Amino acid sequence: MDYEKMLKDIMMSHKYHGMTLDEFKVMFDVKSAQEFTAFMKAVNTGLEDLAFIEVKGKLYLSEKLGYFKGKVRLNPKGFGFVENEDIQCYTSNTKHVLEGDEVLARFIHEKQEDPECEIIKVLHHNLTHLVGSVKMKKEKRPLFMPDSALISQKVRILNWNEFKLVHDSKILVRITKYEPLEGLIEKVIGYKYDPGVDITSLLLEHDVTLEFSQDVEKEISRIPDHLIKKDKVGREDLTDQLIITIDGDDSRDFDDAISIEKLEDGYRLGVHIADVSHYVKENSALDKEAYERGTSIYVCDRVVPMLPQYLSNGICSLNPDVERCTISCVMDITQKGEVTNYRIFPSYIRSKERMTYKNVNGIIHKDEALCRKYDHLLEMVENMLRLSHVIRKRRESLGCLDFDTKEGKIVLDNKGKAKDVVVRERGESERIIEDFMIQANEVVASHLKWMDVPGMYRVHEQPDPKKMREFVQIAQLSGLKFKGNVLNVHPLQCQKLLNEAKKKPDYSVLSTSLLRCMSKARYDAKCLGHFGLALNDYTHFTSPIRRYPDLVVHRMLRKYCFGDMPDSKQVNKDEKWVGKAAIHASDAERKAVECERDVDDMKKAEYMEKHVGEVYQGMISGVTRFGFFVELENTVEGLVHISTLNDDHYVYQEATRSLMGMHRQKKYSMGQKVTVRCVSASRFKKQVDFILK
Repeated sequence: MDYEKMLKDIMMSHKYHGMTLDEFKVMFDVKSAQEFTAFMKAVNTGLEDLAFIEVKGKLYLSEKLGYFKGKVRLNPKGFGFVENEDIQCYTSNTKHVLEGDEVLARFIHEKQEDPECEIIKVLHHNLTHLVGSVKMKKEKRPLFMPDSALISQKVRILNWNEFKLVHDSKILVRITKYEPLEGLIEKVIGYKYDPGVDITSLLLEHDVTLEFSQDVEKEISRIPDHLIKKDKVGREDLTDQLIITIDGDDSRDFDDAISIEKLEDGYRLGVHIADVSHYVKENSALDKEAYERGTSIYVCDRVVPMLPQYLSNGICSLNPDVERCTISCVMDITQKGEVTNYRIFPSYIRSKERMTYKNVNGIIHKDEALCRKYDHLLEMVENMLRLSHVIRKRRESLGCLDFDTKEGKIVLDNKGKAKDVVVRERGESERIIEDFMIQANEVVASHLKWMDVPGMYRVHEQPDPKKMREFVQIAQLSGLKFKGNVLNVHPLQCQKLLNEAKKKPDYSVLSTSLLRCMSKARYDAKCLGHFGLALNDYTHFTSPIRRYPDLVVHRMLRKYCFGDMPDSKQVNKDEKWVGKAAIHASDAERKAVECERDVDDMKKAEYMEKHVGEVYQGMISGVTRFGFFVELENTVEGLVHISTLNDDHYVYQEATRSLMGMHRQKKYSMGQKVTVRCVSASRFKKQVDFILK
């Protein structure tokens, strides 16, 4: 008998008012020892999973009593939110919880716009380390001051005497006890104001592992630094083809290369990806560490790689004029952008040129010196340009969303200080490579799906209706109309609205607002489609040096498409593992994004520290009850606090997402251009403050 289902069905009834275990046993006629064991297993499983909750000896469905599981997100002002995939709920009882704690919470009230909850208990602490500064006091024990403004509790350090420290030493502390907070110094990072210590501290604060284990180092020492005879067995030799890489000027690892050939009715595009799976063997120390890292992390002055440099910059990198193992996806594409034929196969190549986006853009714009230097690539670049337009036109017809948002690039001096913040340029060559990689990812995803073998997919689901409704209201304030049902949005509808928005001066704010209401892209063992790209099939195949999901896709291709099909037992095992790995990879990606964003915020604030008092033109990028955020042309964002608006009493208006003056009716809303003065900036708080000029 399925006791768990029976219990849930009964407790779901609106007539159910609670029953004891004995009452359930009588109802289900539980008599034999075997029946009792199965019944208690179902009860205990439900209690452990928190699907059931016991109150005064009676069982209830947790959700029926307003209980739910979530993760804590704290605010430095002393309140926080408990959130999961479905809800973000305000809470004020945050005294004994830490950022990222997984908790059981209960709704106090469930207003649709402003739900509130209380935290019942902490289920799991995700925060394991703290980074902070040492403050030396005369004739007293040192104090530990956590960098995070979210740590309001005092932290007791148990091993001060084991380290020689000075005032403003930066240290890494491992938490050993949570109530009250206690910890052990694990590492002295350096002096607070030394070059690079700030970024290292932030990485460690996010639990980023900076060094590779000795087991990994031992494994890579056994990998040759060049292709040997056995590496080429079972691979097609493509070394005579014109294959090149195109990357940024400062790139050090090259995991994708391209080839192109003009056909009678279209083009033959080859996307050749570094075969990392040839070197990173399943369940090896290298594989386990790559799995844990999940992705490379890119911050201002460094990369924290998923794979050791010996692989990422060496034998796996498609460096020019050397043979490298690859997996190739070669596609025949018509002038209408349709793929009529394709092959995915193991290969080895010899890249003929290490091209940069800058140089390819120069060739496209007919730079004479570059055209002379790379005259052997002129026809190739012309074909690339034409094919990318064909591919892009097809995706645009499907409704692919092009947000065209600005991205800031932080320029550091030789001491690691932020000396400038500029908008990152995105030229035609960047778009070409993006188009080609998306095309290959789509074809590989479709191949895995129709082969019906285990695979990991990049999925992006429909926008949340509530968030979409809020965006539609914002768009209406700018005079735009959304045609469609927010409960069942099609990407083409969103793209049409974005195209209309491009005519508006506040386009960047509108596109950012639409981007924020999108679901987060994630990894899944099921092919659920990609809303933002308007594609039914999509995966990540093209960056296995820096993303673990791409490595998984390569491994599944190797196991199920290039060799003998494993038996059904292995298929089931792989399917379960891929599902678990997809969740972990999504979490690792979120962690990396948060870390990169924190470093950017810190460095942008550091840059603005030298510009306090200066006046800027900006645009209101967000409005809250406590003020509004202003984004400058270079992407630096700061807050104009409501307390600094002295010409009137301003009140937040939910309907218009604006601050309205009660007496003069002056209004501040998203997209509005304003002149501001920077009055303060702090790299340590990662914040910038403006006042209106």
